[in-house]
Amino acid sequence: MTYAYFKGYKAEYDYEKQDWFYTDTGESATLNPRPCKECRNNPTEEGFDYCLGNLGENVVSACCGHGVKKGYILFDDGRLFEEVLK
Repeated sequence: MTYAYFKGYKAEYDYEKQDWFYTDTGESATLNPRPCKECRNNPTEEGFDYCLGNLGENVVSACCGHGVKKGYILFDDGRLFEEVLK
């Protein structure tokens, strides 16, 4: 079984249906995006986690951790700040 977390909610991949489904409800995680499990907000218009806000042009990737793991911020020069959040 393959599983992942979508904004803090566990989901399992159904190879037959080729989609992710939330473990708790069986809903498609692809068709039914949820807000962050930790802060209960949707991402910003720029696509950042709401609780992180807009991190600027030098950020390649970032995650607040959604209550499941520690957060991180990855910059375009390769610097990675892990577990800086929470």
